[in-house]
Amino acid sequence: MARQNSSLTWVFFLILVLALAVFGVGVLLAAQARGWEMLAAGGIAVVLVLGLWALSLSVQNAHQHALRRLEDAVSPVHERLQQISVLLNLISEQQLISERAKSVAFREKDLEAIRRAVREDIARQDWEAALVLVSDIETAFGYRQEAQRLREEIEGYRSEQVRREVDNAVALIDRYCREEQWNQAWREAERLGRLFPDDPQVQGLPRDIEARRQGFKKHLLDSWQEAVAAHDVDGSIEILKKLDLYLTPSEAESMQDTARRVFKDKMQSLGQQFTLAVKNRQWAEAVQIGETLIRDFPNALMSREVAARLPLLRQRMNEPQAAGV
Repeated sequence: MARQNSSLTWVFFLILVLALAVFGVGVLLAAQARGWEMLAAGGIAVVLVLGLWALSLSVQNAHQHALRRLEDAVSPVHERLQQISVLLNLISEQQLISERAKSVAFREKDLEAIRRAVREDIARQDWEAALVLVSDIETAFGYRQEAQRLREEIEGYRSEQVRREVDNAVALIDRYCREEQWNQAWREAERLGRLFPDDPQVQGLPRDIEARRQGFKKHLLDSWQEAVAAHDVDGSIEILKKLDLYLTPSEAESMQDTARRVFKDKMQSLGQQFTLAVKNRQWAEAVQIGETLIRDFPNALMSREVAARLPLLRQRMNEPQAAGV
């Protein structure tokens, strides 16, 4: 602003010098009676220059005064803005610190929440979900050792649960085998195989069941041979009924002759018992033996003969004398 005022002063000074020069020339011309025009022009120029210079100085003074007033008015605002700027910077720094503190606090809360969720998944035996959360602990929070420890713990719980379930199923399969419920035993083994396909004990269950089945079959065959050798007709038939579930077609064919002989002996034994009961007038017993004979040997000639006699035997069985009245 000072340089601008100095420039204006020099401009007006030069113009004033020129106006005075014109005025001086006008004075000389007027003194020589050569005309008053130059003198008038010079006088007017001097007056205009002085007037404009004075006006310019007045405007400059007013402008400077206004600037000083504006500076006086703006200075407190500027200082206040500087104070506000400093305060905002301080608040920003504190906010940043607060956000970091919150982040640390929330990080701890999130970590504790994940740890609780892992425990809940373990309690529910949801091993896959628990392992996913453990991976979050490692990747999101960087706790590799804790994640590894939790994985080992989860694997231990899972192995224990698998072993307990396998042991219970094996006990059930053992009961099925002892009760000769082989189909149920195989179905249970298949179920375990779908649940735990990599477990060695589970993989061997079908083989173990078949081995026990074959062992039981061998025991029945040995008992059959012993009963036949001892002429235990009833025992032989009972064993043969059980063997029917185990024999292959070729094995059954090889036993047909012996089985026919056993059943023939059984039929003859029933026939003898029937005859003896009729002879002793034991009508109820005779009817019971006759019905058994007909049921077990429906196509035999002896059965047809007994069936023809049963109506009379039932009639006698129902007579008062037969009842001992």
